[in-house]
Amino acid sequence: MSVVVAERLRPRVASQRVERIAMLTVHTSPVATLGSRDAGGLNVHVRELARQFDAIGVDVDIFTRRSDPVTPEIQHISPRARVVTIDAGPPAEVFKDDIFCYLPEFSSEVALFSLRDGVRYDIIHSHYWLSGWAAHLLRRYWNVPVVHTFHTLAHLKNAVAGSSRPESVMRLQVERRLVDIVDTVIAPNPDERAELVWRLGGNNANICTIPPGIDLDLFTPRDAHVARRKLGLPERPLVLFVGRIDAVKGIDTLLDAFAALVRTYAPEESPLLVFVGGSLADNGNGFGDDLQPVVTRAEELGIRDNVLFRGSAPQELLPDYYAAATVGAVPSRYESFGLVAVEAMACGLPVVASRAGGLKFTVDDEVSGLLVHPSDPKALADGLRRIIDNPGLRASMQVGARQTAIRFSWQAIAPAMLNLYERLVEGERGDLCCLGEIYAS
Repeated sequence: MSVVVAERLRPRVASQRVERIAMLTVHTSPVATLGSRDAGGLNVHVRELARQFDAIGVDVDIFTRRSDPVTPEIQHISPRARVVTIDAGPPAEVFKDDIFCYLPEFSSEVALFSLRDGVRYDIIHSHYWLSGWAAHLLRRYWNVPVVHTFHTLAHLKNAVAGSSRPESVMRLQVERRLVDIVDTVIAPNPDERAELVWRLGGNNANICTIPPGIDLDLFTPRDAHVARRKLGLPERPLVLFVGRIDAVKGIDTLLDAFAALVRTYAPEESPLLVFVGGSLADNGNGFGDDLQPVVTRAEELGIRDNVLFRGSAPQELLPDYYAAATVGAVPSRYESFGLVAVEAMACGLPVVASRAGGLKFTVDDEVSGLLVHPSDPKALADGLRRIIDNPGLRASMQVGARQTAIRFSWQAIAPAMLNLYERLVEGERGDLCCLGEIYAS
């Protein structure tokens, strides 16, 4: 008997009411390289949540749309958790809004897969607005409860988008409709829960606050000197940025702030910015279309020699980057949670983050890092310098960062999510759960 089969036949908990979960991430695969287009915190959250359910004996199938002709139909990310790639539309990258017209085909193909595979699902958990609509369509085949997590909301992104392309009217309309038709919406923080109620007209009793979780065994403090040698980083003050190339990530603010920061040091003592995200050229000697504008802006600001562009990195390598850095920069204009900030803090890295979205709840100001006004390069530069130049403050925040991150352990988050699923399967609706107290503990 193969290892996979043996594990999938592992005994279940006697009282377990949820045995198999269907998760939907139509627009992006949970195994996509982090930092590439459309691959970030959502991907990590879905993949790790599935693995947590595996550990307690629940099967999970994660359905995603095929965006290339070579990916296998089924990929195991753990013995009980599979990524299932569904043919719907062309096997190529498609602009996200254009995926909407392929959702009926996607949903019917998912239903056919379950028939061919001889499996049934107890609940659907959809992630992002496109997946939410696909889950709505799947209901006619499966007649099971639907839990939905938006991850980002269009009207909140549009509020901070500036000159970048706004989210579509179609997305705005679908998100508003989903609040009414799914059984439960998961909000990652109390502010977003309030937005779902007051701005999108959601039923307060059907919106549950459960933040994403963090793997505290992977993201744990490490020796900085060892990490720097492993990554080929110098013994200089290092400011770390990790994230996708997206206007809401505040990369323009970061570069302006870092330029101001560098000018306050002698050249031989100035910090370096380690930029993890975006794509490098295939030969490693250039930059992808997403990253090139960032490189060009660094050149215009005269800081190109102070920025180390590392491209995307696998999650397993991120703890070394967090360990090697002196301070993390999270200048986002909008984050529903701020997973990078929590990962960094779990590794004992203080962060300077925007007082925006979920970051207001995940970063404990003056304890695990500093919160500054978003889109304010001076405030960001001042915060970074304060931590770099003050070893005592930095040491105190290293301890506070780890303690802050512990609140978001998967050991607390995954059982809460499973409890929600089970109560929905039992027929309960309304006032199911609210873990907002995690933020205040």
